[in-house]
Amino acid sequence: MTVLMTMKLAGDGAALEKAAQSDPAMIRGIVENAKSHGLIAHHFWASDNTVLVVDEWPDEQSFHAFFDATPEVPKLMAASGITSQPEISFWRKLETGDDFRA
Repeated sequence: MTVLMTMKLAGDGAALEKAAQSDPAMIRGIVENAKSHGLIAHHFWASDNTVLVVDEWPDEQSFHAFFDATPEVPKLMAASGITSQPEISFWRKLETGDDFRA
């Protein structure tokens, strides 16, 4: 069963967008590296002064293998003005019979 990984960061979503747009090769490299470690899905979200990463991975170990071996991630965070330590959580899917996707 896959896991959902959320990473909460103190930061400005607009600054992250700007950093990503200024170095698209770095973003593509990070995504390709993540995919080689098993990444299933990835999204950035933002609200006031908070950036949220939402990923789906085969398991927690796959995420950690990617994150620990990808120096570009801290570089992207620094370029975005994010200086806080990430708050990482893993979530398991509950089987409640009410799943929906449009």
